[in-house]
Amino acid sequence: MKKFSSEFVFGTATSSYQIEGAYKEDGRGLSIWDTFSRIPGKVVNMDNGDVACDHYHLYEKDIEILNTLGVDSYRLSIAWPRIFPEQGKYNEAGMAFYKKMIKRLIENGIKPAVTLYHWDLPMWAHEQGGWTNRESVQWFLEYAEKCFEELDDQVEYWITHNEPWCAGFLGYHQGIHAPGHTNMEEALKAVHHILLSHGEAVDLLKSKFGSSTPIGITLNLSPMYPASESANDQLAANNADGYSNRWFLDPVLKGSYPVDMMNLFSKYVHSYDFIHEGDLEKISIECDFFGINFYSRGLVEFNAASDFLYKSAYSDYPKTGMGWDISPAEFKDLIRRLRKEYTNLPIYITENGAAFDDEVTDGNRVRDTERQKYVEQHIHAVAELNEEGMNIAGYYLWSLLDNFEWAFGYEKRFGITYVDFETQERILKDSGYRYAEIIKERSI
Repeated sequence: MKKFSSEFVFGTATSSYQIEGAYKEDGRGLSIWDTFSRIPGKVVNMDNGDVACDHYHLYEKDIEILNTLGVDSYRLSIAWPRIFPEQGKYNEAGMAFYKKMIKRLIENGIKPAVTLYHWDLPMWAHEQGGWTNRESVQWFLEYAEKCFEELDDQVEYWITHNEPWCAGFLGYHQGIHAPGHTNMEEALKAVHHILLSHGEAVDLLKSKFGSSTPIGITLNLSPMYPASESANDQLAANNADGYSNRWFLDPVLKGSYPVDMMNLFSKYVHSYDFIHEGDLEKISIECDFFGINFYSRGLVEFNAASDFLYKSAYSDYPKTGMGWDISPAEFKDLIRRLRKEYTNLPIYITENGAAFDDEVTDGNRVRDTERQKYVEQHIHAVAELNEEGMNIAGYYLWSLLDNFEWAFGYEKRFGITYVDFETQERILKDSGYRYAEIIKERSI
């Protein structure tokens, strides 16, 4: 039996585009995902977030589920196109939605953890180059300033960006996410401006607002392992780690980009002059906590034909419905490495969870035993890490609801609440009941 202190934060997480729907209501502008999901072949079944979980209208119902779970905190994100549907045009009606929802959370004793950017860049920003344009830093700051102004006294934790790796590399290099570009130079510029906007927003909250609300950033991290002890596979693992982890960890926590990766990327980058003097000092500004999204490890082998000399290797680990290795032991390796090499900041696991093919059985039950086991394994790992003094301050289960899973549309279900997307009926899954039990007992 492992115990959790009364200060430890248990929560669940969602994001605006994945659950809200109401894509044209109350003055909301279009985002890159509204546009991208309408391009044939980009999203499974041509699914989109027009309605999603209709959380915009059903948020009261979703707060009831949070109450049933007994969570301490709920992590949500704000849709930038609701706040600034056009450049420089503030939309009060969009902000009003978040104000009333956050008010209801607080009335229910649930602490709001708010992410400013979870990938729904306004189309007006994209049309001017999106994150590849250095002016995007100023656009983001204008948006962040309005959010701080209107909500800071109600918010428990601020997160500037969710997973810059996905927004930058999946969006601009691999083309799997919006805006669907496949240009490494664009990707590196986009990542740099996202990270710079993070540093500027932290500075704004602390300097201009003099706020004491804790603020940080969330990175998705996957520890990378070589398929064998060969020199080639070791090189592959180093490069995979550089691409997935160090390119983000190093600037945020050390104030520098990894030189080995700069060398590797320079084949595609004509110049690094988009990195201006003072940028890295700003990017590595001191935060109050560090957020980590963890789902799986990576196993790689050498591949001379690939851009960065690696590819995924065969793994005999049990898998989630995404085909990802279930790897709680490697999660512990990751945290120990972060403590040794990178940071002493309190760590929040801002996302952890698993997709499986869930079905509603007789009696309106969803017996998702595999997800339940996955969640238990990772919460157990958190407890063990804290026994080692690793200072993990909280855990947010992804996700409260089955939702729009980006390029996978509605095919992949990550929720601990089953959503019937035709009727919008919600059914708490067995994993949800188990999570509520863990929270209530504060032990596993």
